[in-house]
Amino acid sequence: MNKKKFTYKKSGVNIKAADKFIDFISTVSAKKRGKKKFSNIGAFGSITKIPNKIKQPSIVASTDGVGTKIEIANTLNKFDTIGIDLVAMSVNDLIVQGAKPLLFLDYISINKIDLKKLKSIIKGISKGCIQSECELVGGETAEMPGTYEKGKFDIAGFAVGVVAKNKILNKNKIKKNNLILAVPSSGLHSNGYSLVRYLIKQKKINIKKNKFLKSELLKPTKIYVKEIMNLINNNLINGCANITGGGLSDNIKRIIPDKLSANINLDKIKISKIFNWLKKNGISDTEMLKTFNCGVGFCIVIESKNLKRINKFFSKEFKPYVIGKILKGKNKVKLNGSINWS
Repeated sequence: MNKKKFTYKKSGVNIKAADKFIDFISTVSAKKRGKKKFSNIGAFGSITKIPNKIKQPSIVASTDGVGTKIEIANTLNKFDTIGIDLVAMSVNDLIVQGAKPLLFLDYISINKIDLKKLKSIIKGISKGCIQSECELVGGETAEMPGTYEKGKFDIAGFAVGVVAKNKILNKNKIKKNNLILAVPSSGLHSNGYSLVRYLIKQKKINIKKNKFLKSELLKPTKIYVKEIMNLINNNLINGCANITGGGLSDNIKRIIPDKLSANINLDKIKISKIFNWLKKNGISDTEMLKTFNCGVGFCIVIESKNLKRINKFFSKEFKPYVIGKILKGKNKVKLNGSINWS
């Protein structure tokens, strides 16, 4: 008779470690809530009330991850910012339709529970939720030995927002002669990292020893929630676009009505150092524009009369500036000129 004992722990799954992590999440969530009564963490599902002040509310949902930026975090053994990225990638999509982020859930799958690493990620997620003024209401952590290599993991996020019917931003609000404004990015955000990593590998660059790349590659994605919600609440914008994978052209055309065209002057775009570095290291103009945000993290479409009023809602670092205009045209996006790389 075979007396060998089989346990879940011997298979590579440590339930006690997972329970400790859940307790930590509850502690982080409680600190964020302050005096609010909220006890969804640890339940089978989260219950959240729709704010009473919102008339004819619509629910908007978004999900995303941070792609291979995770591999940079692994290489540098630094995990305190990718949680912010995770929140940003979903909530920045919600606000495009005018929705105020309400709640956020995360999913973390990992080879083996590493409490130090996971705690760092969750702290970042909590910071992202604070910046977004939404609740971290739960999530899932899956220990998956055999699926991931040692030290490897993936994360995904899911956000829900709410918007009043009369505040929904749709294509119909965008009109001829509206201005297109660029809101600066904080860097690469969370897109194009497979290309960045390929370039680094081909150039045989050690990012652990490269001070510039070490500081740039894990900069957290800028969360635009507060600024954009202020503009929406003051009826100052007609539309907006989150500039992610696909770059400026592919993202802004999604909000342009038929028979209108977003005429963008590329020479107006203010390029930050990381994009100049990528360009100098062999990435073509075409590839840069279709892969990266090139310094434009978000676009807003406004009436020209509102230009001065909009500036007060942004810090100096993220002050929006005009890069184009909405005109009649068959092509939804027309890129004019070229970027001034330095």
